[in-house]
Amino acid sequence: MTKARIVEKLFAKNMFTKSDCARIVDTLFDLVKKSLESGEDVLISGFGKFCVREKHQRRGRNPQTGEPMVLGSRKVVTFKCSGILRDAVNEEAG
Repeated sequence: MTKARIVEKLFAKNMFTKSDCARIVDTLFDLVKKSLESGEDVLISGFGKFCVREKHQRRGRNPQTGEPMVLGSRKVVTFKCSGILRDAVNEEAG
């Protein structure tokens, strides 16, 4: 689902104008982004938790040449879904 589709779905609920919906979605994503940039976890009850994790330097290889190389340390965003979301997804699949 894209950000535009989220705006459309929110607008379809007839709660806000389309521009208000776009502004709300943009604001929400901006808040999440800024929290993660500052190292703060984002917990959305009933949905899941976004965390920033540190990946350490490791050995790898260049896929084009096969030559060994060192991949530097970096930060990655991880997501762990809540039990409620996991159960809901599994109910639909089963």
